[in-house]
Amino acid sequence: MSAVLEGTARALLRRLAIEQAEARLPSLVATVLRDGVPVWFGARGTVEGAPPTAGTQYRIGSITKTLVAVMVMRLRDEGLLDLNEPLGKHVQGTPVGEVTIGQLLSHTSGLTAEPPGQWWERTPGVGIDTLAGNLDTTTARHRPGRRFHYSNLGFALLGELIGRHRGADWFESVREEILTPLGMLDTTTRPREPHARGYAVHPWADVLLPEPEHDAVAMAPAGQLWSTPTDMAKWTAFLAGGDEKVLSAVTLAEMREPATVEDGDVWSGGYGLGVQLLRHRGRRLAGHSGSMPGFLALVWGDPADRTGVVIMANTTSGLRGSIATDLVDILDAHEPAIPREWTPTPADPDLLELTGPWYWGPTAYMLRLLPGRDLSLTPVNGMGRSSRFAAQADGTWLGLDGYYAGETMRVVRRPDGSPSHLDLNTFVFTREPYDPAAPVPGGVDQSGWR
Repeated sequence: MSAVLEGTARALLRRLAIEQAEARLPSLVATVLRDGVPVWFGARGTVEGAPPTAGTQYRIGSITKTLVAVMVMRLRDEGLLDLNEPLGKHVQGTPVGEVTIGQLLSHTSGLTAEPPGQWWERTPGVGIDTLAGNLDTTTARHRPGRRFHYSNLGFALLGELIGRHRGADWFESVREEILTPLGMLDTTTRPREPHARGYAVHPWADVLLPEPEHDAVAMAPAGQLWSTPTDMAKWTAFLAGGDEKVLSAVTLAEMREPATVEDGDVWSGGYGLGVQLLRHRGRRLAGHSGSMPGFLALVWGDPADRTGVVIMANTTSGLRGSIATDLVDILDAHEPAIPREWTPTPADPDLLELTGPWYWGPTAYMLRLLPGRDLSLTPVNGMGRSSRFAAQADGTWLGLDGYYAGETMRVVRRPDGSPSHLDLNTFVFTREPYDPAAPVPGGVDQSGWR
């Protein structure tokens, strides 16, 4: 493991120690990543009489959902399903078949948060037939698509969807297609030694109560897994930076796009496709929290610089979510990242001639060349629509973000091959404001500027 400076390590350990002592946690471990690589590991408290290590297992709770979501997106990328398709097309026999796969991933399906019956996290699980048989018309709490409503039940149904497409248990697919390629060999459905035991801490006395642990069976995709700080560091690095062996960078970026955000003046938290989102001091973090009786966990990663943090504790409650962002802040304060050196990049002449000012009517835009053959189009005065565009094999560019996300931009050339204008989803961008020689929609006043 690459090391942080001694002063940074002490500051990180101090924050971890404060959390363990003040929140009264039986044990607490943390890993901090930079550039997708662990640079610090800390532990406080004990597990079976000894300090926990980076190889000690903890339950990760709903972080399980992020692996389930990646598996669903693999199925989508293979063409086996569409996110707009109803669940009932793939999983028959439930009264909630009208909700879409995308709504289940983003917790906008309107389904109840918990399945019918006893508290599923503390009681032995049931099979999918029993679970589905217990559902009825009251399972839907809100109109599908209306609002964010976290649903553990929804991810149980997604786990069944994976199983029906792969012909195997959902975890077998996750292990074969995600965990093994990423080297996450210590992530399992049930605990293996050494592992932390789950406890509840008495609210008014410093005593512990062991929490039960069961196989959740059909509900397992909502929060079954156990993992180690080492494996979760690999997962955090994946969520921030990706790995083409598991999922394309484009699809992973799609998962990190906000599907819903908190209802406020400026959003600070939200949810994408199976991943939680957090804005913090200029960072846009992606990850998830995890909670099961006796355990709490957090993973956050920043795609911009692949800084990340993993937090794991064996307590039912008490861990403060701010511990994760505090550790990131300490790293930034003590060892601010040094920007990569700028180096020139060769560019094709046909792309160079496209760069520079273009005009949408009277509004000036700047077209810049990005790495590869990608482009960015931004208003010169900073006000207006801006987007990045990815080069396509047919010579066009596809919008990646902003107003033009998903839209096609074409370069229209004159008979001599020189660029005439840009055609962007019916909008015409010209080399001078309202160029009369270009096919500006509605035409240009023949008297010209006056």
